[in-house]
Amino acid sequence: MARTGALALIFDMDGVVVDSNSLHRDAWIEYNARNGITTTDEMLGRMYGRRNDEIVRDYFGAHLTEEEAVAHGAAKEALYREMIAPKVVETLVAGVREFLEAHQHLPIALATNAEAANADFVLRETGLLPLFRFVVNGQQVTHAKPHPEIYLLAAKLLGVEPAACIVFEDSYAGVAAGVAAGMRVVGIRSMHRDLPGTVLTVPDFRDRALTRLLDGQ
Repeated sequence: MARTGALALIFDMDGVVVDSNSLHRDAWIEYNARNGITTTDEMLGRMYGRRNDEIVRDYFGAHLTEEEAVAHGAAKEALYREMIAPKVVETLVAGVREFLEAHQHLPIALATNAEAANADFVLRETGLLPLFRFVVNGQQVTHAKPHPEIYLLAAKLLGVEPAACIVFEDSYAGVAAGVAAGMRVVGIRSMHRDLPGTVLTVPDFRDRALTRLLDGQ
């Protein structure tokens, strides 16, 4: 049964926990080039906040079978992990480790459109995995962000009502998912200056406005 009145925190991963969007861009450019596809800025702009199967079909064609889409997505993410491995700790968004450590008295989950292998790699390599009670990835839900399913699942696992959750997001699709789930959303400005629908936007987790927001609960 969900607890009423209990505050919970739910984090997106790319652009929120790790500032990895530029590496994802580079990985898509390289992976597409290996497959004879020239990646335009417009194409890259369409990838943010989307799940891999959606991006793959956008880039390679809607005709792909599920198995083909999954294979392309997995191959691209393997390339991404190769690229981020030497500097994964350096990509942590400023203050996120300290913020997570300071709020361990609250239920905390991660909810990302990313594949399970990426979430596991990033959290283990940075040492952040123990700081999350649950990790939900894009392969565990039917509908990717901007659908609210992943955030509703995270709230259910944490045992709290959606209205008691504060979501941390960096993309338009992610913000839309959090709002649709009935949650308050804090925007992290790693990618966009303005994130309509958020109750607060901050450059990173060192911003004191976050402390004021949580203290006001």
